[in-house]
Amino acid sequence: MSSMAAPLKSWLPSAAGRERLLQGGLGEPLLTADWERVLMLHYEVDPTALQPWVPFPLDLHEGRAYVSLVAFTMRDMAPRRGGRWTSWMLRPIATHEFLNVRTYVRSHVGEGPDVEEGIHFLHEWLPNRLAVGLGRPVFGLPYRLGRLRYDHRHEEGELTGCVEDAYSTGCLRYRAPVSGPFASCVAGSLTEFLMERYSAFTEWLGWKRRFRIWHPPWPQVEVVPEVLDDRLLRGHCAWFEGARLRGAHYSPGSPGVWMSRPSKI
Repeated sequence: MSSMAAPLKSWLPSAAGRERLLQGGLGEPLLTADWERVLMLHYEVDPTALQPWVPFPLDLHEGRAYVSLVAFTMRDMAPRRGGRWTSWMLRPIATHEFLNVRTYVRSHVGEGPDVEEGIHFLHEWLPNRLAVGLGRPVFGLPYRLGRLRYDHRHEEGELTGCVEDAYSTGCLRYRAPVSGPFASCVAGSLTEFLMERYSAFTEWLGWKRRFRIWHPPWPQVEVVPEVLDDRLLRGHCAWFEGARLRGAHYSPGSPGVWMSRPSKI
């Protein structure tokens, strides 16, 4: 999945995402957090097999649908305002690992013709019981309890990880060599399409919501992963049959990511 060398860099999606978050009627950023050591595994999936599991129209790239597995650590999530007291209240859920299984969608965001591109979470695993209980009612996120072990040591040139569901068998296990340098995505590339997303659309109990995020463009590098065990996906994802691993990217992460409050759409 080469992004192809070119002088153009991916600054526009990030800049547009920041403007939407600040001016889109959702108020100033609600939360901030550091997103660290991020690995994204990209699968091509048959759109007709995937669409029945997604409550928003798929956003296709050259007619192809994609699902990305995003393995990272969130650290020090805190309200942007409120000081030490509100930060202390969120401390039990402020730092933990995530595995996000996301696809790419488009949605009308109002009564007009405007369509916004974003992501939709099919599944998410994390090891924090309290966060799992809050995910669906607060943000509409499909959190599941899991056991996650990441060892993303790009400084030593190696990434490994294992994710297990807390209540079923099967795991996701991978490894990949990694080396720099890190650079922004090339504008207009498939890499940019898959990585530079700043809106999330969710549905829970028929209630569709949207929240937005912002961070500078991802510093990233392409990696060639080896998926050693994919039974976690085969056991929970009916659309996974026939999915093909098309590539992967790694980023050291982004500090101070902004997250908006959710809003009904």
